Amino acid sequence: MHKAPYDNQNRAIVDRADPVTPLVYFNIVKLSAGERFVSTVEGYETCLVPATGTIDVQIGDWSADGVGGRGEDVWDGEPNAVYVPVGAAAEMTAVSDCEVFIAGAAFAEFYAPFVVRAGDIDPVQYGSDDTKTHRKIKHLLGQNPPGKVGRLLVSELYTVGAGGWSGFPPHKHDTDRLPDESHHDEVYNFRFRPGHGFGMQLLQREDGEVGEAYHIVDGSTLQIDKGYHPCVAAPGYEMYYFTILAGASQRSLVQFFQPTHAYQVETIPGIKDMIAKFK
Repeated sequence: MHKAPYDNQNRAIVDRADPVTPLVYFNIVKLSAGERFVSTVEGYETCLVPATGTIDVQIGDWSADGVGGRGEDVWDGEPNAVYVPVGAAAEMTAVSDCEVFIAGAAFAEFYAPFVVRAGDIDPVQYGSDDTKTHRKIKHLLGQNPPGKVGRLLVSELYTVGAGGWSGFPPHKHDTDRLPDESHHDEVYNFRFRPGHGFGMQLLQREDGEVGEAYHIVDGSTLQIDKGYHPCVAAPGYEMYYFTILAGASQRSLVQFFQPTHAYQVETIPGIKDMIAKFK
């Protein structure tokens, strides 16, 4: 399901118990310097990620100052993040004008808050210009940190160069049938450089059937409940997407590659490292 960009006025874009992706929560909060916002999401662990600007965060007696620091867009510096326990009140104070992504996963247990700085990011770069699959992933909550997060995976994905495919070969993760596949709901928020760039998100629900295509632009939100879901950036444009994955029964993601195209896993440099990082 595609949600075109709109002014959400700091209210959830994908709310708790959403009928399409019930395991995921997503909000975008925009604040001017000095403004405050309190995020409390019952039944969901969350992660605060400044897309731009800097915030101070207070969660009970715990605090983290100077979280963020990026400039005008998501290409301008490295990401920071704060993990927020289930149902906890996280007060954000804007040190500068900022835009903050709030990612969440349905969960019941309580884990302690912590901050993710640039040095804590778990990066991986894979693909190639020749295969039109060159991209970089910055894991904020991936394999790192072990034992401190319940069901939530949060990453930032960048195409390397202008144009090209991501999420290829086509894969899905809509059914718990381990060890071959895990059930994870997924939500994306896209950005393009330059901002008038665009791309296409494909969604093929059944192998062998014709799928759906969505025109994605700067600020598009995409909910993926099931099916194979590669996407592509138009030539001449760099694409970024903020990725939230929420597991139904476990945190580790097991992707099932579409049998028709699975052999291409062997043709894309470094893709096996990418797959391992989501586990």
